[in-house]
Amino acid sequence: MAAAAMARAGLCSGPGHRLVGAAGARRGLPWPGLGGGRSAAGWSRPAPGGAVQYCADLVRKRDYEGFLCSLLLPAESRTSAFALRAFNVELAQIKDSITQKTTGLMRMQFWREAVEDIYCDNPPHQPVATELWRAVKRHNLTKMWFTKIIDEREKNLDDRAYRNIQELETYAENTQSALLYLTLEMLGVRDIHADHAASHVGKAQGIVTCLRATPYHSARRKVFLPMDICMLHGVSQEDFIRGKQEQNVRDVIYDIASQAHIHLEHARSFSKKVPAKAYPAFFCTVALDDYLYNIRKVDFNIFHPSLQKKSTLLPLHLYIRSWKKTY
Repeated sequence: MAAAAMARAGLCSGPGHRLVGAAGARRGLPWPGLGGGRSAAGWSRPAPGGAVQYCADLVRKRDYEGFLCSLLLPAESRTSAFALRAFNVELAQIKDSITQKTTGLMRMQFWREAVEDIYCDNPPHQPVATELWRAVKRHNLTKMWFTKIIDEREKNLDDRAYRNIQELETYAENTQSALLYLTLEMLGVRDIHADHAASHVGKAQGIVTCLRATPYHSARRKVFLPMDICMLHGVSQEDFIRGKQEQNVRDVIYDIASQAHIHLEHARSFSKKVPAKAYPAFFCTVALDDYLYNIRKVDFNIFHPSLQKKSTLLPLHLYIRSWKKTY
C-alpha cells in the first residue's frame, strides 16, 4: 500500500525508492543499475557487471549504513561509492580476521600494491580493485587519500588503546574523513568548506564507531577507548571487560560521545558555505545523530542492549534528511 502510494505520488524514481528497495536486496534480489541478476562467483572472474554487484553486496552485508547512504548519491556516483565503501570494508575486516600481525601486514601490502597498480591502469583481477580502478578513472580521484587510509589501518593493526582522544581523532581523520574527501570528489565537489565539514563529520564517525564497537571488543577482552579519558575518571580497561555500569564508566562514555557531538556541531556551523551538491556525502550524520540520541536516552550505558539493535527507521530518516537537503 505504501509503495503504491509513493508510486502514485511520483516518488518511486527518487532516492526513497532506492531505500525501500533495500528490503528486496536483503532477500537476494539484484539491485537496479548494478548489473546482472547474480553475484560474482569469486574474485578472479566476476561475471559481466558482477564486480559492481560484488561490491554492493559486500557493503550491504558489512556496512549497511554506508550502503543506504550510497543509494542516495546521484546515479553517476553510486557504483563508485560502492567500490570505495567495499575497499574500506576489505581493509576494516583485516584486523578482526587475523591471529598474527604478519598476516595483516601482508594483506595491507596487497592493497597498497593494488592502489599503485590501479593508478598505473593495471588493476589486479579482484572485483573491488577492478571497480575502484573504474571509479578512479571516472572521477579522477586523489591517490593520497587511499594511501592515507591504508597507512592508518596498518598502524591500527596493533591491539592497543588510543593514548588520548587526539590519537583517536587522527585515526578517524585519516580513515573516515579520507573516505568523505573521496566521496566529495566523486560528487564533483572540490571546496574548502566542504572539506572542513568532511573533516569534522569523519572525526565524529570515527569516535562513534569506536563507541559502538566497545561491547564487541570488551567481550573479547580488548578495549580501545582513549586512555587519558579513562584515567581522568579512574576507570580501568578491566572495568569495561567486566561490563561495569558505574557512574565513572558512564562519565567516560559521556566525555567521548560529547566530543563526537562537538564535531557534528562544528560541521554544521558552516553548512551555509558548503555547496548543496556536497550534502549527500554527509548523510552518514543521520546514523550518528541516532546513536548519540539513543546513548543519551540510556544515560550513557554503553552496554545497553538497545544500542546493539539495527535501526529499522534509518532508511526513513535518511530519506527525510535527503528531502530536506540538509546534513
